[in-house]
Amino acid sequence: MFRRLNLLLLFSFISYSESPAVGSNLKHVTRKTGGNVTLTCESDGRNITAVDLSRLSGNILVCENEECKSENDRVFKEGSCDVVIKDLIYSDAGKYILRVYYTNDQTEPHTLEYHLQIHDEISVKEGEDLKLDVLLSNAEKVEHQNRISSEWKKVWTRDGGVSSDRLNDSDGKLTINEFTVTDTGTYRVLDSNNEILITVSVTESSSGSKGELGTEDNRPIEQHKPLTIGLCVSGALVLAGIIFAVYKIYQRQHRNTDHDDYKDVPTQDIVQ
Repeated sequence: MFRRLNLLLLFSFISYSESPAVGSNLKHVTRKTGGNVTLTCESDGRNITAVDLSRLSGNILVCENEECKSENDRVFKEGSCDVVIKDLIYSDAGKYILRVYYTNDQTEPHTLEYHLQIHDEISVKEGEDLKLDVLLSNAEKVEHQNRISSEWKKVWTRDGGVSSDRLNDSDGKLTINEFTVTDTGTYRVLDSNNEILITVSVTESSSGSKGELGTEDNRPIEQHKPLTIGLCVSGALVLAGIIFAVYKIYQRQHRNTDHDDYKDVPTQDIVQ
């Protein structure tokens, strides 16, 4: 009997732990680095006494308006209870809890949960080192999907570290040494719940291609223009020279013909 009671209590505890908090709704939002995000409170704004924003790391100071001057002036209140985070960076990714408190007898605050995903796009020259500042404190693994593949491959895990000798991690950065075309594609950072924190689309910079460096075909199109113009000018000069030479030859032949005709005229005819 006691065994059944213990199992019942354990099941009740697990069910309670996995259930969401009262008044809590998880919302997923994705924004690009450098942009802004608004965490809406979904309230009519009446009888609000306080707005509280927090993460797993603790409470976040929320300025009263955008003009606020403080060490955390990127986070400010808009309207009655909406919270704006501006100039987004990688470390802003993750879960946020927004609580709105009222003056009435409501004992529990109105609570909303947001999961913020940060997206970025970068271009890298072949042969350079690619440094991704994505190894956040809540990052569990980093995966890579090549642009010609649908498979996601692990390139870093918190427990195992990097998966290749070309990779290294230090100071929260994942570095890919001597970038190649096979390193292009999408990198995503996930937390322990497999929620995506960051996605980075990486392409190869066309201006940095080191393929056949120094060959004529690999130069930018603009570099071929002077050569083309030079060839056209040279061709025109050669053609003009040929025409001039033909004209001179024609003149010489015509002059010789007239002279021969003059010699054939009898002397008496000339005297007369």
